[in-house]
Amino acid sequence: MTKIAASIEISPKQAVENEDIPGLFPSGTRVYITDVGTDTAETLTAGAKRVKDLGYTPVPHFASRRLTTKEALENRIKMMTQDAGVTDVLVIGGGLEKEAGEFDSTMKVLETGFFDKYGITHMGVAGHPEGSPDFSDDVALEALKFKQEFHNRSDIELRIVTQFGFDADNFTKWADSLSGKGIDLPVHLGVAGPAKLTTLVKFAAMCGVGNSISFLKKRMGAVLALASGFDPDEIVNPIEKHALSTENSAIKQIHVFPFGGVKKSAEWLKERGSWPK
Repeated sequence: MTKIAASIEISPKQAVENEDIPGLFPSGTRVYITDVGTDTAETLTAGAKRVKDLGYTPVPHFASRRLTTKEALENRIKMMTQDAGVTDVLVIGGGLEKEAGEFDSTMKVLETGFFDKYGITHMGVAGHPEGSPDFSDDVALEALKFKQEFHNRSDIELRIVTQFGFDADNFTKWADSLSGKGIDLPVHLGVAGPAKLTTLVKFAAMCGVGNSISFLKKRMGAVLALASGFDPDEIVNPIEKHALSTENSAIKQIHVFPFGGVKKSAEWLKERGSWPK
């Protein structure tokens, strides 16, 4: 059966040090490098360079509200492109920090023009099928419309990369609804890789994914389910079936959050046929 493509994400430390990642992913795979605000630009760049050198496509995160100044932003983009060969990035809000730097939104980061200036050709922007605790659905829609406009006037190819969730029907309906709202960007739906249910509940709470927390807590009521863990195919199979059978579907691939471990997620993707073995 035909499968849709998959990307994965790792931490900067894993990007720099993990001994498992050489050869773990297919060549050219988009490997997102997270930014939780504790790593230096030098560490993030070193991680991106190693990912690039291993034959993958590094996609470093730029969390807008954690970026301090325009000068720091430009310097980081310059380092990423010139020192690590980065051409693809993910630009997200990064949560409502108590004290943001010069940027309180993704839109302000995009408006600097730095990504165009330094040759970025592809960019992921955030999508929230389950909503966000930080802003309303109307605000989220307006943000996506701005990003669509940016895509239309920029040479950069944009895509929407969503937060993870566990309601396949809700995810596909959300993706299908975008075109009616004037948004035709391709969608990469976020899914959790294989992991313990307790681990997923912890991350869902940290990320404010309310509907997913309810789903997971219901699952945790069964002792057998708790022992066996979470099977991501329960979510991915319906998404994949919908994407492949729906004409002009916005859903182009999945993006995997490897909460149960990068190696475990990679093995699952190979076993199900998303990646060649």
